Formats: sequence, C-alpha cells, structure tokens
Amino acid sequence: MHALIDEARRDIQTVWEFVEANKRLQQAKVLRAFQEGGIGTHCFSDSTGYGYHDPGRQALESVYASVFNTEAALVRPQIVSGTQAIAICLGLLRSGEEMVSLSGTPYDTLRQVIGTAGDSQQSMLRRGVRYREVPLTEAGKLDWSALPGSVNVNTRMVLLQRSRGYSWRPSLSVEDIGKVCRIVKSISSDCIVFVDNCYGEFVESCEPTDVGADLMAGSLIKNPGGALAASGGYIVGRRELVEQCAEILTAPGLGAAVGPTFGLARSLLQGFFMAPHVVGEALMGAALAAQVFASLGFPVSPKPCEHRTDIIQAIELGNPDRLRAFCRAIQKASPLDSQFTPIPDAMPGYDVPIIMAGGTFIQGSSIELSADAPMRDPYIVYLQGGVCKEHVELGLDCVLDALEVPQDPM
Repeated sequence: MHALIDEARRDIQTVWEFVEANKRLQQAKVLRAFQEGGIGTHCFSDSTGYGYHDPGRQALESVYASVFNTEAALVRPQIVSGTQAIAICLGLLRSGEEMVSLSGTPYDTLRQVIGTAGDSQQSMLRRGVRYREVPLTEAGKLDWSALPGSVNVNTRMVLLQRSRGYSWRPSLSVEDIGKVCRIVKSISSDCIVFVDNCYGEFVESCEPTDVGADLMAGSLIKNPGGALAASGGYIVGRRELVEQCAEILTAPGLGAAVGPTFGLARSLLQGFFMAPHVVGEALMGAALAAQVFASLGFPVSPKPCEHRTDIIQAIELGNPDRLRAFCRAIQKASPLDSQFTPIPDAMPGYDVPIIMAGGTFIQGSSIELSADAPMRDPYIVYLQGGVCKEHVELGLDCVLDALEVPQDPM
C-alpha cells in the first residue's frame, strides 16, 4: 500500500467520524421502518405472472415510503434504470403543460427523454410539453436570484437533479432543495417539485421528500439497493402522483396492483437494509480518493473535507492518457473481469465516447467501486461506489501504480 494512502487516511479521520455518525442515524431509521412495517420471512415468497397480492412487493414499498417519509412508493425490478424511473415521472406531464429544470441542463441521457437531444418521437417535447432551463451560476450552483422569476402559476413541474452528472459542479444539498421547495410553493402551490435523487440516498441526514419535494425517483443499482439489488428503480411521493406513475409503468386501471417480484424480494429488502452502511463506506472511500489526489495537486470536487451530498468524486486528470490509465487500474482492481481492459466507446445517449471501468457483480452498479468518464477535455474521471472502503483503498493503490506515482519510503 502506498504511504500516500496511509497519510491521506490519517488526514481525513474527522470526515470518516462524521460519516460513521450519519450511518448510525440512517441505519436506525431503516431498522425502525422494517420493524414498524412488520417485515418478516413471509415477505420472501416468489411471485410470477401478474404478481397479484405479492407480499414482498407490498413490504418493499411500505419500507421505502416510511424511510423517505412519503404517502406512497413504487419500487419495482421492472424499472431498469434511474433514467426510466425519471421518464415515468415526466410522463405525468401533458401537452401544453410546462416543466422547468431549476438545476441547469440535465445529464446526457435525460436530454433525450426531454427532447433537447436526439430525435425520439416519444420525447417530452414531441408530446407537446413546454420546457425551460434555469442555468446554474458560474460556480455551478443554483441561481437564487433567477429562481423566483422562472416559475409561474402555469408551471406544472420543476425538476431538480441532485447529482452532478458529467459536470464539474457541486451536487445539490437537501437544505437547498428545501429552500427551492419553499420558493416554488410560494408562487404556485400546485406545481410539482420533482427530484432526481440518484446517488444521493442516505448521504445526508434527511431526504428531499423530508423538506417538501412532492415526487422523487432513483435507481436500485445505486445507493438504495445496497449492492444486492439485481435491477430496479423507485418512485416515492404524494399518493396521487405515485399512483399515476404506476399506471404509466403498467396500464390504466392496473397501476400498482400488478408486477411480480420474481423471488427478488429478499435481496431487495436486504439491500435496502444494508444501504446506509454501504453508502457510508462509499463516502469514506470518496473522501479518501479526494485527499490522495488533492495531495498530488489534482483538482478534485468535492474537496476532501467538503460536505458531501452524493457519493460521486470527480477528479480532473488533465489528459486522456491519465484518464485511460485511471480507469484501467480500477478495472484491474475489480473482483470480476479484472483481466479485461476498458476502452472508450460510443454509448446510447452520449455525444462523445465514454470509458467505463467496474468489474461489478451487478451490471452497471455504481454503488460498487467503479469509474467512468466522457473522453473530453479536461478529462475528468467520476469515481463512485465501493461496498467497503478497503476495496477503495486497494483500487487507489492500483491507480497510483498505473500513474507511476512513486512509493514513499516508510
């Protein structure tokens, strides 16, 4: 192990202590939801076909609603990604209605859902929904001066993307999301405040739905799946909104009453129970990576001791060779497919080649240690996940070797 990693670990002990305290808080909340919901082994039964009266599905959705403090939840393995969960929520909008993104331009794949990129006939804009964006400030933060004038009584929905996507900006804090909710509701009480919560679950002491968000969505192969969910997404919020989303997912008149769990209820419930611990481990690994690379002179976001609001760590590497070396090292340090070499390639929804590293047990799981990046200047890599901080340390050791950072004498 590089002495640089040992030194970084000592430098961020106060950060790790803060994360440990939040882990205990979050774990207690989840445990209470399981206990109050009467979750038991009877919830692990298999279901197929229509999935009528599936106790596992009902248990899963009850604990999600409880933990996220909402009236209802839709948690399904049939939702294949966070993007699909978000697209379902955007399906609430009808022709002539308006949505405003208050957090600037959304990430690449969501632009195709909206219709500002690509040429899909099923995009939101092609359905006749009006769309506007409020740019972020030069510092990548919400433009508080512009927000009040950006929403009016005819605005049906506002979108807040909590994580940074492939951009050099801070993720949104729950405190700021609550402030946005108050501003929006003071203008139009009927406007839906919708939060894309991907990468943000269990990072802070509370969630956007605790501070006024009407609707929220995310992916089970990110934070809330606890690295055990094989697939899936969730939608939580006001009951009437979640029920409409269920009808978009299945069919009008069927809604949330159908949808088998295929025997996955055990792993989805256990993953959700494990999620606070796993997220905490990922956060500790991210802080360690930030400290290591900041000490080497690389720009990092967030900074090592900065308050974190999602699990992503961005590191500006400055050239394509370093970026490739970084991702290849993370792949080499993976438990699966370590013998393969990631290369940049075209991906649906992106306008430049993407390099992705992650020998994960679940395909695309970004709560497991992974790294990815668009191949564009200034060659920023986005590191996320790590079900245990020790794996992140081993990954960083491999990266430092790949970048030919000399071993310091002990």
